[in-house]
Amino acid sequence: MAKPNIVLVMADQLAPHFTGTYGHAVVQTPHLDALAERGAKFDAAYCHSPLCAPARFTMLAGQPVSAIGAWDNAAEFAASTPTLAHHLSRCGYRTVLSGKMHFVGPDQRHGFEERLTTDIYPADFAWTPNWDQADERIDKWYHNMEVLQDAGHAVTTYQIDYDEEVGHTSRRKLLDMARDTDDRPFFLCASFIHPHDPYVARPEWWDRYDHDAIDLPDPYDLASADPHTNRIRHGIQADTVGFTEDQARLARHGYYANTSYFDHWLGELVATLDELGQLDNTVVIATSDHGDMLGDRGVWFKMSFHERSARVPLVMAGPGVATTTVPNVCSHLDLLPTLLDIATEGVTSNGGSAWPDLGADIAGRSLWEAASGGTDEVDETTGEYTAEMTSHPMFMIRRGRYKYIHCDTDPPLLFDIEADPLERTNLATDPEHADRAAAFADEVGHRWDSDAIRQCVLESQRARRVLYEAMSGQPMTTSAPAVSWDHHPTNDVANHYVRNHQDWAEAGPRLRYP
Repeated sequence: MAKPNIVLVMADQLAPHFTGTYGHAVVQTPHLDALAERGAKFDAAYCHSPLCAPARFTMLAGQPVSAIGAWDNAAEFAASTPTLAHHLSRCGYRTVLSGKMHFVGPDQRHGFEERLTTDIYPADFAWTPNWDQADERIDKWYHNMEVLQDAGHAVTTYQIDYDEEVGHTSRRKLLDMARDTDDRPFFLCASFIHPHDPYVARPEWWDRYDHDAIDLPDPYDLASADPHTNRIRHGIQADTVGFTEDQARLARHGYYANTSYFDHWLGELVATLDELGQLDNTVVIATSDHGDMLGDRGVWFKMSFHERSARVPLVMAGPGVATTTVPNVCSHLDLLPTLLDIATEGVTSNGGSAWPDLGADIAGRSLWEAASGGTDEVDETTGEYTAEMTSHPMFMIRRGRYKYIHCDTDPPLLFDIEADPLERTNLATDPEHADRAAAFADEVGHRWDSDAIRQCVLESQRARRVLYEAMSGQPMTTSAPAVSWDHHPTNDVANHYVRNHQDWAEAGPRLRYP
């Protein structure tokens, strides 16, 4: 039996709570709905770290933040770290990346055989946080309430430009792979920037929604906010500049519209696979790097282990995938072993592992048994956060219905997600849950060395600030251009379409499909 192709379609900052697939009454996601209707929907999937680069690096490596130094959005992703792209290549796959992956450092492929687009964000150390001055706001580049003030619709934005390129190159690559002579199975990752803020949508997506029907954030008593939520509110200026109900509705309208725009591209890629006769031989997986608080608890964006920030959609369909809903807690750390099971059928004929040697310990488990209709004995995951709006590492354990959040500077948080999905009642000080809270606290102490991790973060930040200052001071001249790690896609126009060194009569049939 031929190995299936794998297509991973990623959104940016999409919380499952704001999709029709996961029950939102307003948001329209027909293509994600259709994927779930013929496949597996995971109801408790998390990112490992609720920030773009750390979420992606840990997903690709199958290793936690502290194991690979994926501290923040300016942490270098080491070229020596094996990724799922490396492993799939060793399993005989051609591996292609189109779109955002937020790689930082000179390696801009990390195992992908081809990378079709540049990234939308810088690949250098410009966005390094500063825990030595943790109370100072990062004014130059970070989110603030202007995002809500500017929400609305426009003909185009830099994010729309980017996603149009990502969608086009992804679809074109599927067509090209159908027309060429390379018969290896393929792994294509198409990674879009929407519905990430700014919340500005094209008119045709904006107009799909009745503005008055856009729901507002659930009521919340700001006086009860935990310290990290208050730090985020201060960092994004929600506590000083603030936002109005009208601004919240505009921002949510834009977010919902851009969620439908992302869903449109998911549908385009699935339709292309169908046109090429590859849909029945392709496992399609849809997810996001993290979520968006979208006004819940008075905060926006991510950086929090609360549900709307840390939960992600995870839906897959294709050969071997059952029509099922999986309630077990899982995370992006589980994606690498899941893909390896898809690529190798999990075991050899004598019952051993068919995986290649991974070269490093991984933290997750395969979700393939659950996706194919079986059971999963595991119902837990962990998270780590070491970036903005804190001065000490933050840790999360989600096990069964309970979630525990720890930071050395903050009181512990314990929530019963089944009984309290909005996380309004902290059970950490409830006498009835004292034993459970104590057990979680003890586990955190044994699992993580918070002081040692903090020291690693501080040393990394200090070194990167020095390097960024040196690199940014280099002149941009023709004779000696400044160092740039940003990816420069190749575009071999000399061999595109019809050229003088080609026989035009042969080019037509060769590039026609079928």
